[in-house]
Amino acid sequence: MEATVAERGQITLPKAVRDALGLTKGTQLKVELDGGRIILRKNVDDAISRARGRFKLPAGVTTDDVMRELRGRAPGDPTDA
Repeated sequence: MEATVAERGQITLPKAVRDALGLTKGTQLKVELDGGRIILRKNVDDAISRARGRFKLPAGVTTDDVMRELRGRAPGDPTDA
């Protein structure tokens, strides 16, 4: 795949790349230089930090309860008696 640098330094990523990574308008990318290579990384940290604190658990429910519901009982977990 190839991309061409436009007059203002912009490039268009091929659609296959955008689709594979779920890149949409406004997605933040991290840009790194590695010798003669340019590395673009999807800024996952930003998405996680924006979501942090937005979800409230019902009263009396702990994160341990939610994880147990999703994953099942872990070894060493106390059994419900």
